[in-house]
Amino acid sequence: MSKQPHQMSLLGPLGVDAETPKEKTKPEDPGSARSVKKAERTNKTDRKTPKAKKSAPKRREPKTAADGNVVTLDQFLCFSLYSATHAMHRVYKPLLQEIGLTYPQYLAMVALWEKDNVPVNSLTDRLQLETNTVTPLLKRLESMDLLTRTRSQKDERQVTVKLTRRGKNLRQKCAHFAGCVMAATGLEMEEIIDLQSRIMTLRDQLRAAGH
Repeated sequence: MSKQPHQMSLLGPLGVDAETPKEKTKPEDPGSARSVKKAERTNKTDRKTPKAKKSAPKRREPKTAADGNVVTLDQFLCFSLYSATHAMHRVYKPLLQEIGLTYPQYLAMVALWEKDNVPVNSLTDRLQLETNTVTPLLKRLESMDLLTRTRSQKDERQVTVKLTRRGKNLRQKCAHFAGCVMAATGLEMEEIIDLQSRIMTLRDQLRAAGH
């Protein structure tokens, strides 16, 4: 039975042939000669496809301080102490120029103002310095008429150090040093006492560890 004209006009615009519908394509037989040749061409193409090259290993960027593997100079405790000592020396420099002493010479005088008339070895222990460092220092102070060195008659190896009148009077000229240094730190007295206590503890522990 043929389609009516009005039915054909509806199906035509949709691209459907009302009279002769399209034939469905039959699936190709895998065993046919055509299928075998097609499979062979596919296998050859696969063999010619180059393998993907291995990507080069990514370059590792240097670790940062935040990673915990790289430590900056300012994070070294030893450098903090070292640089703080130099900063302290710069504060003392103009003060010591007033009395004509170097910092080590000043420390020797402070130790003698604390306890006078002592053996040289006792003074070296107090200053925590070697004898070959303290001996020329004391000779210089002696030439400045700030102290005397007297060799023991019983044991010539033992030398006693004693302040002269000039050496004792020099202490008064240094009375303002403590206030100047404290002002330079910007710390309160309680903070300075606590800081000094911690540093002394650290010093003693490091000294024990180094033996």
